[in-house]
Amino acid sequence: MDLLSIPRLEAALERHPRLKERVFTEAERRACERKIASFGSFAARFAAKEAAMKALGTGWGQGVGWLDIEVSGGMGRPPGLTFHGGAAKRFEAMGGAEVHLSMTHEKEMAAAVVVIEG
Repeated sequence: MDLLSIPRLEAALERHPRLKERVFTEAERRACERKIASFGSFAARFAAKEAAMKALGTGWGQGVGWLDIEVSGGMGRPPGLTFHGGAAKRFEAMGGAEVHLSMTHEKEMAAAVVVIEG
């Protein structure tokens, strides 16, 4: 699980515009920027990536980068995660079979929970 302050992420993204490209895939950026509450959407995805890193047992680093975890869904589809690169290798090494994601945001906070089955 991860919990994140939306204003804190908003300030970081405004101070460091390239941060979006380093943390979010092109598809994630497009999905968030279509929304009125785009910073809430970015924060929920950030929390999902952090929760996934915790579920993978790596935290940030140890061969798993931000772009190795991609959040999908929305537009009437449930949220999901796709692992690439180091995250995919770790998921396979730990015997992962399925990954489940729940995320939310409201006013100033965003949260995500990731469960890996295997």
